[in-house]
Amino acid sequence: MMDEYRKGWALRYLREAKAELEAARKIPYMAPNLVLEAIRKARNAIYYSLGEPAFIEILIREEVQKTPPTNDSVLHFLIELESIVQQIAQLEEINSDAIMKQADSIVQTATDIVETLIEEKTESLVNT
Repeated sequence: MMDEYRKGWALRYLREAKAELEAARKIPYMAPNLVLEAIRKARNAIYYSLGEPAFIEILIREEVQKTPPTNDSVLHFLIELESIVQQIAQLEEINSDAIMKQADSIVQTATDIVETLIEEKTESLVNT
């Protein structure tokens, strides 16, 4: 269950991720840094909505080293997200529509995850 502290951080990171993407569209010469920050903040919003970010990072690192990997779709998604963040961080230039679309998709996915988990918390409080 998401507490108010984590909910607050998740929502803040989402707002900032959306603002970074909007700025990337308006200020093309700053787009590489802004897009990367947007994706990182979207990832952080997801981490806060799921639990303590430091623990989630440890879980991901441990899972990457496991053979065979755990059959957990959430962990696989988080590993894939981390991989995308690393790939974009290594790019020299980010000016393509494809990268912007990917960033949009990640921020939208983060929004869906956070909103779903917040709704679940609200429903569980109403039903108790």
